Parts: sequence; structure tokens; C-alpha cells
Amino acid sequence: MDTRLLEYFVSVADELNVTRAAARLFAAQSTVSAGLNSLERDLGVKLFARTTKTVSLLPAGENLLEEARQILDAVERLRAHAAESTQGIRGTVRIGTFVAMPTFALPRVLARFRDEYPSVDVRLAASFAGSTGLAEDLLRGRLDVAFLALPAPTELDAWELGRYEFVALVPPQHPLAKRRSISLAELAAERWVDVLPGYGNRVRLERSLVERGIVRKLGTEVAELSSVAPYVAAGFGIAVVPDIIDPDGSVRLPLDDPPEPWVLFLASRRGATRQPHIHALVEHLRSHAEAADFLVPHVAEQSR
Repeated sequence: MDTRLLEYFVSVADELNVTRAAARLFAAQSTVSAGLNSLERDLGVKLFARTTKTVSLLPAGENLLEEARQILDAVERLRAHAAESTQGIRGTVRIGTFVAMPTFALPRVLARFRDEYPSVDVRLAASFAGSTGLAEDLLRGRLDVAFLALPAPTELDAWELGRYEFVALVPPQHPLAKRRSISLAELAAERWVDVLPGYGNRVRLERSLVERGIVRKLGTEVAELSSVAPYVAAGFGIAVVPDIIDPDGSVRLPLDDPPEPWVLFLASRRGATRQPHIHALVEHLRSHAEAADFLVPHVAEQSR
């Protein structure tokens, strides 16, 4: 069996769209369609229900999908081991991160990895849907490794990198700025600044507010966590964020009743670390997190 046909199968299953799958594989749509037909004839089962507008997995396709992924992973591991025996560890790792991740010195850490493993190509991709979008990309095979700020689905492998308490940020001229601490209920009547839906810190905060019966007034949404503090400092509202960003002119207050800590995870596709180049990157990121040199200077100073 040509493993390329399995690649067509997995990609179409991930995308549920032949056109998008073909673009992902850099193949013609007609080639992918013909390949699926050939694979179905070879296996003797129908994998998809396809119309001119929709594609959906049939029960046989659902049953065989994980097996196909494992075969492709095994082939990739074989290639990696063969290359490693003569050329050292090599391969491509697709890593997903948030739109902006200034709290963590990712460029510096990845530069060290590149110096150690020059034959491993690390490709970064960002998600505007935050942790939920990154987890979906991992599950659909679009990424090999990703940072998540929510517990990973059980279908993924995951490792905790760090956890941080939530704090309140208020404008410097606000009456609350003189307080030594504040409760979530006392902030409810204020206008809030927050990141976009889907980001782990917002998901965790909103769950905590619902549990407490608190309804807030969301006034400003920004695309990255590091942008929250400047908007608070400019008087757009208050915020409750993980204690990992520079207050940047706003006033930081401890919370009397904080939500559960914000936890950063590193996650990968199930079993992906059996591939040497992915294993090397995961271990590199975990070791830097454990050594506490994964934080940018102002956050490292706060954590001491």
C-alpha cells in the first residue's frame, strides 16, 4: 500500500474538505480524490460519504483513522532513525503558540534548540482562537506540538510547564488603586478588559465568575494577553489576568478570592514524541521551563 494514500485519508479526515486537504498536501484536488478512491478499493470499504459540498467520515473511516495515523507516524520514525544514523537528528516540527507570547522567551529558547539541532526545522504557527484553537489543530494533525493554557484533551500527551495566580489590574487613577487587595465581586460593576474568547485565561476566569454568580461588563477585547495592561492603564477598564505580564502602568492588586491558577502546558499529538526530532524539542522546552529561564526578565523577577 502506498503510504501517500494514507496521507490523503488522514488529511481529508482532519479537514473534512478535499480542497483544503489537497492544499495542505500541496497536491491537486483530483489527485487526492483519485487516491481516496484507490484506497477505498484496496481496503474494500467506504471511508467517506462525499457530495459536491460535504465530506463526512463513515463508521469504517472512523475505525481506521487512528490506525492510519499510527502507520504514518511509524513511517516517519523509520525515516527519522535512518537519517539520524548518518546525519544526526533531523526533521520538521510544527509548533503552535498564542498570537503573542511575550511572557516566555520563546525566540531565545528556540534559538538554543536550533544551535543544538541544526537539521531540525521548527515551524511556528499562531492561533487567534487561543488554547481551544491550538488543541483542535493538534487533534486534527495540523501541529505536532503546542502550548496550551487549558488542560489538554485526553487524546493528547501533555506536560505542565508552570502555574501562576490571577491578579487584578486597575487604572492608576482609579479609586480601587489604593486598595491593598480586592475581591472579584467588588470588580463586577466595573468595565472589564480581556483577551478574545477561547484563550485559556479567559475560559478559566469566566468559569470562576459563573461559579460565583458574578456577571461582568466586558468593554474591551484585545488579541493578546500582553495588550491587556496598557488598555487598563489608559482607563479602558479593569482586568483579572495571570500574574505573568508586566503591569505596564496599571496597578496590580492581589485577589482575595482568585480563580484557580493559570497553568501553561506543552502538548503533543499522542505518541508523537516517539519521533526523535519531536522528542528532542519537547525535552528542550521542558528542561528550560524547569530551569526557570523560560521567562522574560520582568516575569522572572516577579516569580522570585
